Amino acid sequence: MTISKMFIDMAQFISEAFMRIFTPANDAYPVTGVQPFTGSIYKKGKAVW
Repeated sequence: MTISKMFIDMAQFISEAFMRIFTPANDAYPVTGVQPFTGSIYKKGKAVW
């Protein structure tokens, strides 16, 4: 394997890794919107142990 071929392979490997890391995500997350709060509100000094 020549040095130029090794350099080309290394550059391709690094550029593919760079593109994989920095491309925008194409995940199809469902649109959920704002969810209502269903918990209890914390009041300082009124915590139940």
